[in-house]
Amino acid sequence: MTMMAGFRGLMAAALMVGASPAALLAQQMTDTRISVAITETIAGYNPYGDAVVLVGSIWCQVYGCLMRYDFETGRPIPYLAESVEPETDLTWIVKLRPDWTRHNGDPVLAEDVVHSIDRVKNDPASAQGFIVQPIQAVEAVDDLTVRITTNEPIATLRDNLTLIHITSKKQFDELGEQSYRKPVGAGPYRLADLSIGSHMVLERVDDHPMISPTNPKQMVFRIMAEPEARVTALANGEVQIAQGIPPQLVERVERLPNAHAVFANSVEMMFLAMNPSTAPWDVPEARQAVAHAINREAIVRVLLGGRAALLNGPVGPGQFGYDPDFRTPYDYDPAKARALLESKGLLGVEVDFFTPVGRYTLDRQIAEAMVPMLEEAGFKVRLQTPEWASLWSNVQAGGVPFYYMGRGQMLDPSRALRQYFETGGSPRLDYSNPRLDALLRAERGEFDTEKRYDLMRQAIAEVTQDAPAAFLWLHQMAWGVAEGVDYTPRQADRVDGWDIHIR
Repeated sequence: MTMMAGFRGLMAAALMVGASPAALLAQQMTDTRISVAITETIAGYNPYGDAVVLVGSIWCQVYGCLMRYDFETGRPIPYLAESVEPETDLTWIVKLRPDWTRHNGDPVLAEDVVHSIDRVKNDPASAQGFIVQPIQAVEAVDDLTVRITTNEPIATLRDNLTLIHITSKKQFDELGEQSYRKPVGAGPYRLADLSIGSHMVLERVDDHPMISPTNPKQMVFRIMAEPEARVTALANGEVQIAQGIPPQLVERVERLPNAHAVFANSVEMMFLAMNPSTAPWDVPEARQAVAHAINREAIVRVLLGGRAALLNGPVGPGQFGYDPDFRTPYDYDPAKARALLESKGLLGVEVDFFTPVGRYTLDRQIAEAMVPMLEEAGFKVRLQTPEWASLWSNVQAGGVPFYYMGRGQMLDPSRALRQYFETGGSPRLDYSNPRLDALLRAERGEFDTEKRYDLMRQAIAEVTQDAPAAFLWLHQMAWGVAEGVDYTPRQADRVDGWDIHIR
C-alpha cells in the first residue's frame, strides 16, 4: 500500500467513526502532507483579528495579499497586485492581476481591496489598525485599479501592503463575519480546518500559479508552546517542521535519525519595554537604570549558547537603518544603574515584570535571570508569568507597564518603530518624543533611499538614547526539519507553503 493510499484509508476510517480532523494530527508525514509545530496562538477565523507575524503569513497564503516579501532580493514584490507605484507624494496606484482568481473562480476586484482596508481599519475585532494608519482614503478607479491616498508621504507603503489580506467584499456582503469560516481566498492554499488554540489545516490549490507539484498538498499548523513537546513530536514523526528549538535542545535534534536543525538569523527585536505613562517609567533615569542593569553578554553566552547577536539599538545587520559604527550608551554597569535610581529617590521601587512563557526562546529562564540583575541595581521585582494569550492581549491594549517581548518582521523597521515609539502609534507603549516623531515622519516620507537611511539612523540613535525600551538581541533561530523535506527558514519568522518542497 502506498503512503498516500494509507493516508486516505486513515482519513476514511476516521470519518466513519466520527473523528474530527484533530484526531488525525499525530499521523506520520505522507508524500503530500506535513505538520508544522508553531509557538503562536491562533486568535480565530477573522484574519484581521490577529497581529502575530506567522499567523498573518498563514492567512496571506489563504486570501492572498497585494504584495509579498521576496527574501532573495530583500524587497516587497507584487502578489495579487500586478504593480504598486506612486502617482504623487500622497497617492499610489495599485493595478491588480487580471489572470488570478479566487478559489471559486471569482476575480479579485478593486472593491475587494477597498473593503479589506476598511475591515483592517474599522472592524472592531481588528488587531491590525497600525498597518493602515498612514492610509487616508482608498477608491476603486475601475475593476482592477485602486488609488490609495496617504495622510503624509509614505515611502514604505509597499511593505505595509504585504500584510493586508484581501478578503471578498461579495462574500462578506452575503454572509458577514460568517464568511471568514469558509473563506474564498485567492492564495495558493485554502482553509480546510481551524480549531482555535489548537491547529489550522491548509490544502493546496493545485492550479494556482505560485504552486509547484513538490509543495505540500496539505499543511497542518499545530500550536505547541512547549519546546520539549515540539522536539518530541519531531522525533516521533508527528511534525516535520518545528519552530523555535532552544539552544539546550539543538544537540538532541541534531542526533535524530529522521531530522536535523537548520538556523536562520532573526529580525525579531527582543527588548524590555517600559511604559513612560506609568511610574517609575515616567522617570528617564529609571529606564536608563534598566538598560545598564542587564548583563546581556552573560545571558547570551550562558543561556543562549552564543546563538544571538547583541543589539546596539532596535536593528542589527541586514536591517534597514543599521549602522555598524553606532554603539549603545548603555553598557552593563550595575553601579551606574543603582546611582541613577538613587539620584531620583527610587532605590527599592517595586515593579511588576511580565514575561511570556513558551513564546520566545527560553523566555521564562531569561526573565528569571534578569530579576537578580534588576534587584542588584536597586529595583524590587515581582516576576509575572501570565499565559501568552492573556499577556499579548493586555500588551496590545496598553495594560502592561514593564515586559520582555519581541517585535518581528523588522527587515524594514519603520512600521515597528512607529507602532511602539511614535506618539499615538499604539497603546503597546505609551511613549512620546517630539524629536523622534519628527525623524520618523521624515524617514518614511523620504523616497530617496540614501537620505531615508540617514534619517532612520538618526531616529534609531534618538530612541536608543531616551530608552523607552532596552534593546537586547536578535536570536539566531533554530528550526527542526525532517529528512525528506526541503525548507530554509526565513528571517521574518514565517512558514510559506511555496517555500517547502517534499522530496
